[in-house]
Amino acid sequence: MIQPKDLWVRFHSLPESKRYAEDESEYAVVLERYNTVLDELFAGEGVYVITPVWATEAEVPPSQPDDGYWQTLLVEDDPDPEFRTYCHLFAARRSWRYGCLDELLRDIADDKVAGILITDTQMRRIYHPYDGGADVFLPTPGERDRMRDRHADWLSSHPSGL
Repeated sequence: MIQPKDLWVRFHSLPESKRYAEDESEYAVVLERYNTVLDELFAGEGVYVITPVWATEAEVPPSQPDDGYWQTLLVEDDPDPEFRTYCHLFAARRSWRYGCLDELLRDIADDKVAGILITDTQMRRIYHPYDGGADVFLPTPGERDRMRDRHADWLSSHPSGL
């Protein structure tokens, strides 16, 4: 039976697992790594950019545009309504091209934005960038292994891959 760990690989954004870029040359490395993997996953395809908005209300916050609203998840079902947590998900469809998300990716690298998922329209390949790297979920262990091997220099030296 295939386990989630068999489909997952984590890439670090900077050499030696450095978490944050300190100058423009390091930002160039971060964006090149993000875009290289994204291009391998989605070149010539449409993608969804899924953005979470966390709230204590089940209703979509009025400050959020209705365009792109996908669904609301109850994350913490506390008996006290004041302590319930919801995640409102927005999905924007885009045509993928190298560099088209650089502004968003730079904000992610700086930890200004979090929880973004980029996926193909069938949601078979999922890319989750974060400050310090990206988690990639692929449909088969073989595909995961090929991607991992192409970018072996970007992997963690930790045995678990974290």
